[in-house]
Amino acid sequence: MAKGFDCATRLTEATAAAFARDGYEFAARYLVPSGAKALTKAEADTISKAGISIISCFETTADRALGGRAAGLADGKAALQVAASLGQPFGSCIYFAVDFDATAAQMPTVIAYIQAASEATPNYTTGVYGSYAVIEAVYAAGACSHFWQTYAWSGGKKSTHMQLYQYKNDVVVGGIPIDYDESYGNEGWWQTDAAPQPGPDPVTLAAKDANAIIPFLSAGYMATTSAAARGEFHRLANELRKASGQAPQ
Repeated sequence: MAKGFDCATRLTEATAAAFARDGYEFAARYLVPSGAKALTKAEADTISKAGISIISCFETTADRALGGRAAGLADGKAALQVAASLGQPFGSCIYFAVDFDATAAQMPTVIAYIQAASEATPNYTTGVYGSYAVIEAVYAAGACSHFWQTYAWSGGKKSTHMQLYQYKNDVVVGGIPIDYDESYGNEGWWQTDAAPQPGPDPVTLAAKDANAIIPFLSAGYMATTSAAARGEFHRLANELRKASGQAPQ
């Protein structure tokens, strides 16, 4: 289980670093074309450099999903353009929000919205944010592959299909209003190429063990007159030396 949050406030280098120090592994931000809450390329790089992964959420208005298929196609197209400008990698997820207490009568329209948004974002996986009822209905319809449930309007129920769960709203951390989230794997999060790249693998072979193996390679070296075989024995001995932190010979 990973610790995360969502917010409408842009993160700075200082605030992103503070969240990272506090053990937050992901931040959900708004993948929208404009406005104060919109994620920017600079912010995405800042979050990534802090070692925090990003969850993309498309939401312009809380009840936008009631626009149905036409709204889903338009929002998917807009999300695709923003994702490209941010450097969001293909295969990661864009969640589309259903940020209201959708009724059973409204659910077919909501499903049509998510289906259309999914069609319009073919290079990305598609997710939905919403209540327990929304998650269950959209899952049953096969409209998308990723699910982010909020505790709001859910009556204490938790879907078994969700990758993300928003469990508390309106918390202030470090002067920033956030909602608490947790994740369970396959979230579809991402980082930009500004994220720190992993360094070399740590040394896992003790020098004494390497030096115990090398004489066997030396014996093989001496037992053959083949130049190619001798070269391979020599290479393998040096690989053992490098793996154990020793200089090759």
